[in-house]
Amino acid sequence: MTDALKRLSDEGVAIWLDDLSRKRITSGNLAELIDQSHVVGVTTNPSIFQKAISGGDGYEQQLADLAARKVTVDEAIRMITTADVRDAADILRPVFDATDGQDGRVSIEVDPRLAHDTVATVAEAKQLAWLVDRPNTLIKIPATKAGLPAIAEVIGKGISVNVTLIFSLERYRAVMDAYVTGLEKAKAAGLDLSLIHSVASFFVSRVDTEIDKRLDALGTAEAKELRGKAALANARLAYQAYEEVFSSDRWAALEKSGANKQRALWASTGVKDPAYKDTLYVDDLVAPNTVNTMPEATLEATADHGQIIGDTVRGTYEQAKAELDALAKVGISYDDVVQVLEDEGVEKFEASWNDLLKSTEAELKRLAPEA
Repeated sequence: MTDALKRLSDEGVAIWLDDLSRKRITSGNLAELIDQSHVVGVTTNPSIFQKAISGGDGYEQQLADLAARKVTVDEAIRMITTADVRDAADILRPVFDATDGQDGRVSIEVDPRLAHDTVATVAEAKQLAWLVDRPNTLIKIPATKAGLPAIAEVIGKGISVNVTLIFSLERYRAVMDAYVTGLEKAKAAGLDLSLIHSVASFFVSRVDTEIDKRLDALGTAEAKELRGKAALANARLAYQAYEEVFSSDRWAALEKSGANKQRALWASTGVKDPAYKDTLYVDDLVAPNTVNTMPEATLEATADHGQIIGDTVRGTYEQAKAELDALAKVGISYDDVVQVLEDEGVEKFEASWNDLLKSTEAELKRLAPEA
């Protein structure tokens, strides 16, 4: 066992776990990961909850109680998921207090079916913040076009946000702009900016999966040379954009009022292609004031054989831009790739949510008391 996780933390990368289930909470596993593996946050998404609740472990009693009350399936899911997030937030509360609110955070996503509805997304974010009722919650809002004004509105109300499903550099800049706009609204409303936090979840591995598929279809030697480079290049250029935005005059005015930078969060960091090292999207994305949210397998791989050698992002921007430019030269459209990934991301989360609705409805029927 190496001490790679400690070194990663020392480099300014907050380690968050991309998973949550009731069993993980009640077994003491989450507390153990915080204590022993430098985990300082948790992210969830509709797919994670679908897997956890459909697995059933630890949910039967609550499901039976909800069935007895004859609640709707939508209400049942919200009661179950917010209970898990609330309990995880309580376990992480000492981390939250020790880091002045920067870490010790648990994320919960708005209903993915609302991804293209600004007004409903804002209403859902407010409802989730109220339901969980913990200061160390982040409400996840997707970075769709409809999501951008919702992010500004929700931040403006003093609710901390995890912006999810970011794939493109242009959209990432729009996300940072929405965050800054939201803080300006919050400041105008007299809110304490130091209490508002945000992360921007920039997706990594899915970029390589989509682009490598297109490179393989081309089949040329030139195309093969570009495999496995796009995701890191894209993320590194995102960090360059982060550095620019959060050193601007507009930002300086907010920082004087106590505002916190919106950290870049590397999401989808589990490696999908066995040809690549399984810690690729951890070892090669080390930069100060970032978050890496890892599935447990990636966390364990990093602990076992991660190679943390310091900052692997700053100083790479020219090379990263050249690698993305090379894709255009072989005929791969960056704009098309990122749009496909956003569309697929929303669809996947919506499909997981619909599966969760169906499986929960079946459980409520099974556990309903005899008439």
